[in-house]
Amino acid sequence: METFQGTKDHWDASLYDVKHSFVSKYGNRLVELLAPRAGERILDLGCGTGDLAHTLYECGVEVVGIDNSENMVKQAISKYRHIPFMVQDATNLAYHDEFDAVFSNATLHWVQPPIEAVKGIYQSLKQGGRLVAEFGGKGNVQTITDEIIQQIKSSGFEFKAGQFPWFYPSIAEYSKLMEEVGFRVTFAQHYDRPTQLDGENGLRNWINMFGGMLFDGIPEHTKDQIIENVEINLTEILYQEGIWIADYKRIRVVGIK
Repeated sequence: METFQGTKDHWDASLYDVKHSFVSKYGNRLVELLAPRAGERILDLGCGTGDLAHTLYECGVEVVGIDNSENMVKQAISKYRHIPFMVQDATNLAYHDEFDAVFSNATLHWVQPPIEAVKGIYQSLKQGGRLVAEFGGKGNVQTITDEIIQQIKSSGFEFKAGQFPWFYPSIAEYSKLMEEVGFRVTFAQHYDRPTQLDGENGLRNWINMFGGMLFDGIPEHTKDQIIENVEINLTEILYQEGIWIADYKRIRVVGIK
């Protein structure tokens, strides 16, 4: 869940659980699409702090959770000792024909190059196995990121394309990747999902949790001022009745090996 950003482990697992639990809550709908069956072996790719892996476990599934963040994996292990969790890179999966399904919530938009993850997922699945995933799609949080980039430039800093950590594809782009490695894409959906952020500092917390790479090379005091300017400029657009609403746009896909 929201993982695989570079090599530095920037994830605050406690902040994630306390202020960004919506990631797992929305993921429960994806579990319904997965429709796990008792006895299946399922890989939770981007397991975060383990909540959805535990949901799968309670369905009678043999689940393995992996995440590129050691902080997240440690938190998952401390919460759910009955489930195997491990640190692993989504672009370098070592499984072969092992899983009935690969489940991934709010992760694949972090993974680059995306084709390497799709190849690894495909080889991890048994014949007839399925990938069920949801992640950020084209236009995801664009109101927020456009304003951050504008404020960075207004502060006199250059913003390089490599600082943008996410891959937000269209349905066509991601379906093409899946089909290139052999998947039969049976479901693809792109939809708006306005997302409430927790508390008066919800936008600031979201930026600090997920957007750190946008500020590479910028001093901390300048970063704080930029975020404050972003809050001011987006208040009329994204702040409604005391609640910040992020402009999430999501993709859901199902592919069969």
